[in-house]
Amino acid sequence: MNKTLVIFGRQPALGLAEIESLYGADTVTPIGNHGAIIDIDPNQFDINRVGGTVKAAKLLTQLEFTDWQKLSDYLVEHVPKHTCCIGPGKLLFGISTYGLQTNQKAIERTALSVKKAVRQSDMRPVRVIPTKATELSSAQVLHNKLAQPPLGMELLLVQHGDSVYLAQTVGVQDIEAYAARDQARPKRDARVGMLPPKLAQIILNLAIGDLDAHIGEVILDPFCGTGVILQEAQIMKGFDVYGTDIDPRMVEYSKANLEWLHQTHQIGTNYFRLEVGDATSYQWDIMNAVFCIACETYLGRPFAHTPDPETLHLVMNDVNTIHKKFLQNVAKQTSKGFRMCIAVPAWFINGSFKHLSTLDHLEELGYNRLSFKHVDNKSLIYHREGQIVGRELVVLVRK
Repeated sequence: MNKTLVIFGRQPALGLAEIESLYGADTVTPIGNHGAIIDIDPNQFDINRVGGTVKAAKLLTQLEFTDWQKLSDYLVEHVPKHTCCIGPGKLLFGISTYGLQTNQKAIERTALSVKKAVRQSDMRPVRVIPTKATELSSAQVLHNKLAQPPLGMELLLVQHGDSVYLAQTVGVQDIEAYAARDQARPKRDARVGMLPPKLAQIILNLAIGDLDAHIGEVILDPFCGTGVILQEAQIMKGFDVYGTDIDPRMVEYSKANLEWLHQTHQIGTNYFRLEVGDATSYQWDIMNAVFCIACETYLGRPFAHTPDPETLHLVMNDVNTIHKKFLQNVAKQTSKGFRMCIAVPAWFINGSFKHLSTLDHLEELGYNRLSFKHVDNKSLIYHREGQIVGRELVVLVRK
């Protein structure tokens, strides 16, 4: 059976947890620090469905050596054997490496050697896409059509221990589509935080938990803000969405953004429901129809600089109180097995993260925190360099 090799984004742990959630731990094998192999055919993997994977590829072979010169010789010998069978046309070619002891210049020399070998083999014109690092960016792969075989060819070489996996890219994250639907939305508000669509997808997939959820299922976001999670749920698989927020202005923003989405995108459903409501006390009257909850909760006060201990203590206490009441409220309205993924604040202070104390009392509140086979829960924090407040992704199942 063909297998799929995936390369994760800036924070691989998030992508790995997402893939494990959707495909099951026994179907996924992490490789190196950058990716994983999934026991599915590449044609079954929808890269537009996931937020934490930047490249998807067809696994070609596993090589039992890691020396770059040997790898280079292998490519020069074997690539022409493939290209002589793919029909006429110019070949667009690139190489990306992950974890290997090599450099940009060596990779470029190998690519040019492959170009020469292909031209000698079947007189085919070849254009090499030069790397700016040891791997091609998603933008380079997208714009140069390297994920469109047979005439677009990016080869991935991923080191795992004493071997190297060789794969050919068949899908790449569409960064232009993300930017378009993020920046073109009519209503945005930096004051309440800007949830990236890719992170929204990860939160959704961790909440949904498998690939078998059907169109027409209802996903609830009790802190809907400007509607990013609701938007991504409808794009992803045509889920019906239900959003509430304590701020009437945010509810209006979500309404405008979802109406815009339905005018500009082909999606499987037009159904959405929006209401003003405090997540710590609101009664969602269709909760019995809700499939799961996916949300970014209240992150508290934003900090541009490290706060003094007293200020941080006050903010954390305030946020903890809100989260405790929210989880108690949801527990009253859900039954055993109900699943949710919530993005909660984690504060990066003096080189380490401070977590919500509420997370230490989840069982008392009626929940089990889901653990992953391949990822430590402590690594599921979305955080950028220089940020004080990160987002910790917590997957909960009602006891």
